[in-house]
Amino acid sequence: MSAPDNDTVSDPAGDTATTAEATSDAVLTRAGGTGDPALPDADPASADAVVEPVDVDEDGHGDEEDDEDGAEGLLVREGDVAGDYLERLLDILDVDGDIDLDVEGDRASVAVVGGELKTLIGPDGATLEALQELTRLAVAQSTGVRSRLMLDIGGFRAKRRADLTDLASAAAARVAQSGAAERLAPMNPFERKVVHDVIAAAEGVHSESEGEEPNRRVVVLPER
Repeated sequence: MSAPDNDTVSDPAGDTATTAEATSDAVLTRAGGTGDPALPDADPASADAVVEPVDVDEDGHGDEEDDEDGAEGLLVREGDVAGDYLERLLDILDVDGDIDLDVEGDRASVAVVGGELKTLIGPDGATLEALQELTRLAVAQSTGVRSRLMLDIGGFRAKRRADLTDLASAAAARVAQSGAAERLAPMNPFERKVVHDVIAAAEGVHSESEGEEPNRRVVVLPER
């Protein structure tokens, strides 16, 4: 299982454990990065949990359904605010690009596509990370709610996600076979979450994070 991203790893086998540093062209050492770590899953309800009756409104919707509609509506609004903000930014910078809005799980997702967008991505996505934080701040100022919106530009994150998925799968296979932990290159929170998700779905391994930003990294360990 994947541990929360704020856990500090300790080698389960003590000082005698063998730890290998994973190397791959797909992983680029970061000078920094911003974003939010993966949030822990909610604890499952206990067997003796009290089940409350669901109140039904005049429109036939229960409270839970209304909450879900409200949450999705907020994410749609986040996307709209982010889209407007980015459109103004593109106009100021005189950069051509289209904006695609979506909702992925519990996050609003915004992508800028088309045109020459390399300057908005920056070295190893550094400019993209900064623009994502600025966009989140603009959304939070408008909605009054902290935003976890994800921004992609020119398909950079989509490609990075695919590369990291391959990297994490290969690392999981090596660790499961050798029983030796592997420390991956430092990553930003978005990248670490991708790796944690892949490791969580793999057999015989689990992952934790160690270190401080900007050198925080994922460690893949064999199951105890």
